[in-house]
Amino acid sequence: MDIAAASISMNQNSLALAASIRVMSLAKDQATQQGQDIVQMIKQAQPHLGQSIDLRV
Repeated sequence: MDIAAASISMNQNSLALAASIRVMSLAKDQATQQGQDIVQMIKQAQPHLGQSIDLRV
């Protein structure tokens, strides 16, 4: 393999790696946002739950 072909191959691998990292970053950000949305939705659904305990002996 000559130097030009090796350079092109390394550049393509670098570009593929950068694209893969960017996609993973976007997926992580989306999962974080969805998790925060779910927590907010749960808090709004039943805000009175967990604030008092009924005890009978």
